[in-house]
Amino acid sequence: MANAPEIALIGGGTGSFTLLQELKGFTPNISAIVNMSDDGGSTGVLRDEFGVLPPGDVRQCLVALSDTPDVRDLFNYRFGGDSALAGHSLGNLILSGLEMQRGSFDQALKVASSILHITGKVLPVTLEKHSLVMQDGEEKVVGEHLIGNRPINYSDAVVSLEPPAILNPDAAEAIRGADLVVVAPGNLYGSLLPALAVEGMSEAFAEASGKKVLISNLVTKPGQTDGWHVADYVRAIERYIGADQIDVALHNQDLPEKDLLEKYAAEGEFPVATDIARFAEISARPLGANLVATDVVKQDESDKAIRRTLIRHDARQVGRQLMRIYYE
Repeated sequence: MANAPEIALIGGGTGSFTLLQELKGFTPNISAIVNMSDDGGSTGVLRDEFGVLPPGDVRQCLVALSDTPDVRDLFNYRFGGDSALAGHSLGNLILSGLEMQRGSFDQALKVASSILHITGKVLPVTLEKHSLVMQDGEEKVVGEHLIGNRPINYSDAVVSLEPPAILNPDAAEAIRGADLVVVAPGNLYGSLLPALAVEGMSEAFAEASGKKVLISNLVTKPGQTDGWHVADYVRAIERYIGADQIDVALHNQDLPEKDLLEKYAAEGEFPVATDIARFAEISARPLGANLVATDVVKQDESDKAIRRTLIRHDARQVGRQLMRIYYE
């Protein structure tokens, strides 16, 4: 594609997966920079039993960027029933097996990328083993799964990695050289901040010459981001990457269907606020668009460990807005 932009997408989980599937239609020059703090579900079991790096979010990004449907479906296959493999993704098992066979996760990823024939690159944000830690007042909480799914008591709660993990040099290079550096939507404390908390990330953002975009979440998370505005997400993220680093805050200006809103409201989840006055609190330029997908994705019954979201971004519309930002 002529003049196709270089995009570095930072995140992990479902938020990155849905975007990457569409972004590869806009540009082949994609670097998916993936959170490596996951310790829940199939990934957590593999980490605990074999001492491998977490494969789950990496697998999702590989699958999203794959051009081979049959192999993509194979990597996505999840065992059901009551067997010892129930809940495990076959792709997770393959990645962990490759890591043990090849001696490093980096080498495992190269083999898997070739098997799946991916567009672009999938880059772990760090290749160093660590645990996610949150200091919430005087309470110290260890583990991404616990942190991502617990109430947060203090607004100045901080996440960090123990032991400290250094930014993957390939990921740093991708950020510095990208035309668009994009922070994907996702679980703030369980997915996004863990990726941004690696040592060297703030320096990479400061050295990046491209435009830096935050794609805001669609709904708040009970006990963690209750009542939040898009500006709150920007400020929370800039605590880790540096003040005034986000250039554009891309956010939804449309409401999901009433029945979905009611279902989410029953669980304490509400649309992220976008009132104009509060955007004055941040330097990022607000950009609103209709970003809610109209199709509803159902929970995979074999995926027992993770609740999948029903309200999702329209990834094609997000891609169009990113191209708009690039060509401005």
